Amino acid sequence: MSAMVEEMGEAMLRTAYSQILNASRDFSMGIVDRQGRLISQADHIPIHVGALPWAVRAVEDRFCDDIHPGDVVILNDPYAGGSHLPDVTIFVPVFADGLRQLWSVVRAHMGDIGGATHGAYNPQAREIWQEGLRLPPMKLADRGKIRDDVIDMILMNVRFPREFRGDLDAMIGAAHLGQRSLDKLIGEFGSATVAAAIEDFLDTAEANTRAIVASWPDGVYEGTAYLDDDGRDRQDVAVRAKVTVRGSDLQIDLTGSDAQSDSFVNSPFANTQAAVAMAVAYLIDPDIPKNDGVFRVLDVKLKPGTIVHPLEGAPVTMSTTHPANEIVEAITRALEAACPERCTGGWSRRFRMSVTGKNPRNGRTFVWHLFHARPGGGASVAGDGWSGAGEWHSVGGIKFGSIEVTEARFPLFFETHEFRPGSGGAGKYRGGLGSTLDLRVEVPAYAHTAGEGIRHGAAGIAGGHDGAPHDYCMVTNEGDVPLQTKQFGIGITEGTLFRIRSGGGGGWGNPEERAPEAQAHDEKLGLI
Repeated sequence: MSAMVEEMGEAMLRTAYSQILNASRDFSMGIVDRQGRLISQADHIPIHVGALPWAVRAVEDRFCDDIHPGDVVILNDPYAGGSHLPDVTIFVPVFADGLRQLWSVVRAHMGDIGGATHGAYNPQAREIWQEGLRLPPMKLADRGKIRDDVIDMILMNVRFPREFRGDLDAMIGAAHLGQRSLDKLIGEFGSATVAAAIEDFLDTAEANTRAIVASWPDGVYEGTAYLDDDGRDRQDVAVRAKVTVRGSDLQIDLTGSDAQSDSFVNSPFANTQAAVAMAVAYLIDPDIPKNDGVFRVLDVKLKPGTIVHPLEGAPVTMSTTHPANEIVEAITRALEAACPERCTGGWSRRFRMSVTGKNPRNGRTFVWHLFHARPGGGASVAGDGWSGAGEWHSVGGIKFGSIEVTEARFPLFFETHEFRPGSGGAGKYRGGLGSTLDLRVEVPAYAHTAGEGIRHGAAGIAGGHDGAPHDYCMVTNEGDVPLQTKQFGIGITEGTLFRIRSGGGGGWGNPEERAPEAQAHDEKLGLI
C-alpha cells in the first residue's frame, strides 16, 4: 500500500495547478479504514497525515451508511478533523463485498480559501470565520454525479477559482487513483486476505514500536517550548509536555500548556494529535511504517481552552506550523533525558510571507507564498543536520520550487539564494544551515507575514546549541524595516527588496566533541 500512496502523490504533483502543490508539494496522501485507523501514508507532510483519522471519523459520523460507490466527500473544518482552513481534504470510499472498507484520502494546501486575507493567514483574525470558508463534511459527488452546485458555491468564495478548481480536480483524480489501486488489490487477493494483511501490518508496527519504548527508562519527563508571541500582547507562549514512560506505553500530557489565544496560533484537537504523533514517529526506527499500530502506544491528555486544544470558533490558521512545531519540540526536550540518541536537534521554525499584486505579464492578480529560503534541519547522533531542509512539521516534505520557474510565473527577482553561514547550532554534530535570500518585488504589492522564530531558535539537544533565529527585513529608502512574524497589510513599492535570513537547525551533542576534520571542512567551505 505504500506504493499506492506514493503513486497518488506523483499523480497529484503532475496535475495540480498551483505553485504550492506542483512545486512545493504541500499535499499528503493516506489510506484510512472506516474505523479511522491510518493504514498507510507516503513521505509527504506529517502534520497533514496525523490528523486524517479524525477527519475520516467526522465523515463517518456525518454520513453513517449514506456513502455509496462513486461518492466524493470534501472537508476542511479544523474542528472536524481538518488541519487549518487552507488544507482541503478529499475522501473517496473503497468498497468490497458490498461493504465500505477503506477510504482513499488526499489533503492539500490551497492557495486561497476566501476570508479576510489572501491565503487565509490573517494575523488580525479573532475568530475562525475571519480566516476563510469553513466546510463541514459534504458530498462533492453523489453516486458518481458531480454536484456542480456545491463546487460553484466554493469557487464563488475563493479569490483564484481557476487555480482552486484545477487543484481540486487533481485531488479528486489522485484519490480515485488510490481507490482503483485498492480495488485491484482486493480483486486479486480477496477482501479477507487484504483485511488480514492490514491487521498484521498494524500489529507488527505496534510490536516494533513497543520494543523501542520499553527500552527507555520508566519515569516522568518534562519539556517546554515557546512561541515568540501570539501576534497580540503575549510573548513566550508556552507548550508544556509531561511525558510518562511506563513499560511500552507513553502518556503525553499537554494540559499544562498556556491558555488559548484570540489570535491564529491555536492548535485544534486533531492537529495537536497529529503533532504528538509526529514527535513519536521521529523517535522510532525509520523503517517502521508510520500507521495506526505505532500510535497505539500513545495516551494523549489535553485540556480544553488551552493553546493546544482551543474551544471551537477560535482562529487556528497558524496551527500546522505553530504551535505544531513547539509541541514536537516540547516532547523531544522531555524525552531527551530518556533517549538522547533518538532525539534530533530542533528543526527551525516557519516564517512564511505571502505577496499579492497584479502581474503585468498577464494582467491577473497573483498571490505568491514564500517557500524558498528554507531553514535548517536539526542534527542527530547520525550526523549534521540537513541545510535548507525546512521545519519540523514537514521534515523536508515541503520543497522550494525552481527559482527560474518562480521568476517566470511571478514579477519577482531572486538576487541571492544560498546557505546562511553560521546559522546552524554548534554541537558534536551541527545543525543544518538556514538560507540567505535577497528578493526583489518588481511591482507594487502588499504582503502578510505569519510565522515564528525571531526570538527563539531551534532547540539544541544533548548539549548542542540552539540554531540561529530568523532575521527578515524590508529594505526601503528610509532604511531597513525589520519584519515581525505576524503582520498584516505590509505595503510594497515597486522594486522593494526583502532581505531574508532564515534560521538554522539545533545542534546535537557537546560542541567540544566535534571532530577537528569536520570543523576544518566547515571552515574551508565557509559554512561557519
